[in-house]
Amino acid sequence: MTPIPAVPPRPDGRGRPSRVVLVSVAAVVLIGLNLRAGIASAGPLFHALQDLLGYGALAASLLPTVPVLCFAVAGAATAWLVRRVGLEPAIALALLLLTGGLAARAVDSTLMLMAGTVIGMSGLAVCNVAMPSYIRQHHTGRAATMTALYTVSMTIGATTAAAVAVPIAAGLGSPTLGLAAWAVPAAVAFAVFLPLAIRSRLADDWAARQGVPYVSPWPLLRTRKGLLFTSLFAAQAFLAYGVLGWYPHILVSRGLDATTAGLMLGLMQLVGIPTMMVLLAMAGRPWLLRTAFMITCGASLAGYVVLLLAPVDWVVGTSILMGLGFCVFPLLMLLISRSGDTSAETTALSTLAQSLGYLGAAIGPFGLGLMNGLLGDWTAALVVVLAVSAVQLLLSHRVTSVPRAVGGS
Repeated sequence: MTPIPAVPPRPDGRGRPSRVVLVSVAAVVLIGLNLRAGIASAGPLFHALQDLLGYGALAASLLPTVPVLCFAVAGAATAWLVRRVGLEPAIALALLLLTGGLAARAVDSTLMLMAGTVIGMSGLAVCNVAMPSYIRQHHTGRAATMTALYTVSMTIGATTAAAVAVPIAAGLGSPTLGLAAWAVPAAVAFAVFLPLAIRSRLADDWAARQGVPYVSPWPLLRTRKGLLFTSLFAAQAFLAYGVLGWYPHILVSRGLDATTAGLMLGLMQLVGIPTMMVLLAMAGRPWLLRTAFMITCGASLAGYVVLLLAPVDWVVGTSILMGLGFCVFPLLMLLISRSGDTSAETTALSTLAQSLGYLGAAIGPFGLGLMNGLLGDWTAALVVVLAVSAVQLLLSHRVTSVPRAVGGS
């Protein structure tokens, strides 16, 4: 892959007008709100979509897996895209793809549903990889705060989308229109970010004259740091997309009614919002970074033990523990945003960890559901989840001790 330019901080990086800083902060929040809404809004509508469009079991199984695969494939192309057009223009293009892909799902067609999902999730994948670099480059002195805003916005967007997806679809009279409605907030995020992309593009002539070296993500796979970050990202993404997608189904199979199961999914996500803020504040202090990781990974492991062994009456405690456990993601994003000496090195590590990590995590939603279908219950699948959670704990302990430099071995 063509390496990425290691662009140093621009001369306008300090003392930027407060208006530009405020727009940049607003853009980070708006992008965060959109990065999971398009996914979370689809889950509650899967049955209605299948009834309307008439697609079979294979398409039904692929639909929740497509976003993770897009994260892997399109995420891998982010380094090349940033190399070609620049960081901010790449994010703007990604938001345009997200908006267009979501809008395309308004058409009552299985082909357009799949195509729109691929296009929209590909744009989302580029944002996933590029945003830690954007935070690193434009909000260096407040990386922990901006990462908290970004990840909390993602959680709020996902929770809201899941809660209102069905009412919106009902109000619009179609599940496909309900999906396409999420193109509107994506378009707002694009409109807010576009002036920042244009502004950065006008300054590219300064960066182009610097003659700085390039950074490719793939050699990092031969380093200890690259392996650890990629493995940890894969583990947490496996748990997030595998478990979140099937959690209500698991609870219903244990005897809980569907309404309560949905509320428990919401509780799990809501718990993460204040927890993220606390843990990211801890992670802002180097001596508490490992403690923050151990708290969230320990809660994750405990939650899966309880889910596997305890009766369904313990579901509130299980949901709280698992919600605490999903806070590995913002901590890892903070580590990535701090990695390396330039934003290009940050993008390289983010590209490697997210593209290969999501590729490995893609077996989560598909594989766990397949195990349940073949064996008739969730026991074996939950044993696998428990094992991955234990690996996540070990990797988190190791990743907090690696050298800061991206090239560290």
